[in-house]
Amino acid sequence: MAELEAGSISMAAGGGGRLRNALSGMLCAFALLLIGVLAFSIRLFSVIKYESVIHEFDPYFNYRVTQFLSKSGIYEFWNWFDDRTWYPLGRVIGGTVYPGLTLTAGTIWWLLNSLNIPLSVETVCVFTAPIFSANASWATYLLTKEAKGHGAGLMAATILAMVPSYISRSVAGSYDNEAVAIFALIFTFYLYVKTLNTGSLFYATLNALSYFYMVCSWGGYTFIINLIPMHVLLCIVTGRYSSRLYVAYAPLVVLGTLLAALVPVVGFNAVLTSEHFASFLVFIILHVVALVYYIKGLLTPRLFKVAMTFVLTVGLALCLAVVAILAALVASSPTKGWSGRSLSLLDPTYASKYIPIIASVSEHQPPTWPSYFMAINVLAFLVPAGIISCFLPLSDASSFLVLYLVTSVYFSGVMVSHHC
Repeated sequence: MAELEAGSISMAAGGGGRLRNALSGMLCAFALLLIGVLAFSIRLFSVIKYESVIHEFDPYFNYRVTQFLSKSGIYEFWNWFDDRTWYPLGRVIGGTVYPGLTLTAGTIWWLLNSLNIPLSVETVCVFTAPIFSANASWATYLLTKEAKGHGAGLMAATILAMVPSYISRSVAGSYDNEAVAIFALIFTFYLYVKTLNTGSLFYATLNALSYFYMVCSWGGYTFIINLIPMHVLLCIVTGRYSSRLYVAYAPLVVLGTLLAALVPVVGFNAVLTSEHFASFLVFIILHVVALVYYIKGLLTPRLFKVAMTFVLTVGLALCLAVVAILAALVASSPTKGWSGRSLSLLDPTYASKYIPIIASVSEHQPPTWPSYFMAINVLAFLVPAGIISCFLPLSDASSFLVLYLVTSVYFSGVMVSHHC
């Protein structure tokens, strides 16, 4: 009798637990839907108050390119020579523009028209940024959930939906690269952290594809291909190497670099410029460490010491050889293989000394303190709490968030345009 009672109690508890999980799942989904609606609607004030227009210069150029794509098709787009841009020289659009934004809006327009929803290209372009800001909020939820759970994820998504610096880059009509790139950036980081937690090759492949979308969308993709190697190196140095780390990183470098080279505007720069060299160097270090761990499982402690010396010697020699080759390649370039923008990030005074045209762009100026606090709003006061929660306890995922935060703070302090 007692056993029957105990069985019925445990079944009831199990049923209650399942019901609770189902309810919390539904609440979470509803909250995410509301966050998406908030992120979308908060950016529509300019359209509601005035009219549906494309703002500023770059967005209007992107709109013209999207118009051409929708009229002439993808093959004509790749080969289009636009004689009205950079007049009187003209511009080869296919080889000089990041095509992600144009192809995204063009695909949305084509899908809607094939479903007999006759929206104009302009309308689709105006609303692309608000739609992707909702996507970015959901991607932020997924990223934060992987590190700190559902509650933190919902909080992060809500804040991202409302933070002024992101609103300024994704308001309706602001049809610029950042409209889709911020989503691609956060989603790539989510897939990296997801792979790190699960060790799944499926997520690693998705990560490489997401990175490819980011490369298509914006030149800021170099931030990803430098931040992730930094995190991998941090994990190796702090003794956190695992097979999951290998699966998260190795496919990204191999597949990601091959895919990035397919984008005409990047091409062979994916393997020839200094922005990408850190990822290759860490790739070699990761393999040396993986080999050491593999040998450790096979040999006795005494033999392992001998093998370790040999592997480290060969690994160090290989690293030095690669560094020497890279140094030889880089030395032939006057800017040491870095783009002007990257150099002005590493040395804030570089642009004003050597490339005045970069320094003359207002978004490349260092921000003032008032503009910094106006842009990130309440986040300035929540950052310390976020750092403390990442350290309690410190996992691979939360250490990545800390590294992401530190680098973001530095870059946003150097250039206004990196506030996002």
